[in-house]
Formats: sequence, structure tokens, C-alpha cells
Amino acid sequence: MNTMTLWHISGWEFAALAAAALLVGFSKTAVSGANTVSLAIFAAVLPARASTGVLLPILIVGDVLAVLTYRRHAHWPTLWRLFPAVAAGVVIGTLFLVWADDAVVRTSIGAILLFMAGVTLWRRRKADAGAEAGAGDEPDSVTSRSGRAKARSYGVLGGFTTMVANAGGPVMSMYLLSAGFRKLGFLGTSAFFFLIVNVTKVPFSVGLGLIDGHSLLLDASLAAFVVPGALIGKCAVNRINQRLFEQLVIAATIIGGLQLLLR
Repeated sequence: MNTMTLWHISGWEFAALAAAALLVGFSKTAVSGANTVSLAIFAAVLPARASTGVLLPILIVGDVLAVLTYRRHAHWPTLWRLFPAVAAGVVIGTLFLVWADDAVVRTSIGAILLFMAGVTLWRRRKADAGAEAGAGDEPDSVTSRSGRAKARSYGVLGGFTTMVANAGGPVMSMYLLSAGFRKLGFLGTSAFFFLIVNVTKVPFSVGLGLIDGHSLLLDASLAAFVVPGALIGKCAVNRINQRLFEQLVIAATIIGGLQLLLR
């Protein structure tokens, strides 16, 4: 069956989805959180509510590739500390999706994207104000009382945003960076985090009707584009100009969020 006919999308729209899938792979092995651009593209081409279900298996493919690449650098104490709060956020997000219609979901995704762009800009300014702490793969500020409180608050927000809009990446990126993670520890911990969380979200998405045979058929057409993106990210991670790329991601995220709000 032709997935383009099934979803009533044009060749250009499919090309946009393929580019978004490639960016998912790149973001998972190079710049976590960059897939907010992919989210905006999926929500612009497909119905906003359905786009979250189509994108989820694509993200899981990217997560598997990221785990295979950075599995030795995960910091499990941080992961165990985050999961209970994230689970609460996922449940809250699921209840929201039960209530919200497509227009509300689209507006919410746009607002979340703009909020995440603002959060990222705030983090960058804070980082520029002083040198980042830590020098290894492991964090230095997640075992204190304030660190545990931070993990709970970021966990709930990350669980909610990832369930509603697959937009937990910027939330977790800000948390891991603020906790003092360096590059490899950051990538390894976020890889396992999102693989576990995204797989956990599948039954909820199926129950909400966001994942079905039609969405999986489209996913099968797009999944192959994730692999070259991940390979490009793996090769580029040590060469990429992080500051310039983050500026481009923030700009694209703001544009995508405004497009969804004004659509």
C-alpha cells in the first residue's frame, strides 16, 4: 500500500518527513534536543495529534542507534533518580491527550516548542556567565538535596512534554548540562533515558489510537532515513561547532512553534 496515498501527503511532504527522520538520527548521536525541528516538521505535515504517534517509533530507532554508540557512558544513578518523576509526567500527559483535540494538541506543541527555545536560550546565557562544572563523564551535582529536587521537577516536565509532543529532549538536555555532565556522559545517559521512556510510551500511544497499522506503515517507509543521520552525527560529534548549531536549532524551533500556533 502506498503510504503517501494513505496519508494524503505529497512527494514534497514525504521528502520533508524523510529529512526530519534523518535529523532524528543526527540528533540522537550528536546534538540531543535538535529533533524539536523534526517534531515541528511532522506536526506541520501530518495532523498534530497523529504526528506524535508516527514520530515515536522513529525516535525509538534513533534511540537504539544512540545506545549502541554510547552505551558505555551512561550514568545509571541519575537515570534511576529521574524515572519515577518522568513516569508521573507521562501519566499526566496521557490524561491531557485523552481530553485534548487536534487543535489543542497543535497549539500545545507550538507553545512547548517556544517554551523549550526560551529555556535553551536561558541555559546558554547562564552557561556563558560562568564556566561549566565537572570534567568527566559523570555529574557532580545530582546527589544533593537540591539535585534530587531538580531531578523531580525536570523529570515531571520531561515526562509530560515527551508524552504530549515527543519534546522532552530540550528539558533533559538542560537538566543534564546543569548537573555537570560532559559530552560522552551526556550522550550515553540521554540515549538510555529516551530509549526506556519512549518504549514505555508505546502502550499509552496505542491505547490513545496514536499508533496503529497506518502509522507503522509510514514509519516503515521513514525508518531507513534515521540510520544515515545517526552515522553522520557519530562522525560529526567531535567536529561540530556546537554554538552555531544550537543557534540554528533554536531559530528553527521558534519558527516551527510560531507556525503551529498561527496555523
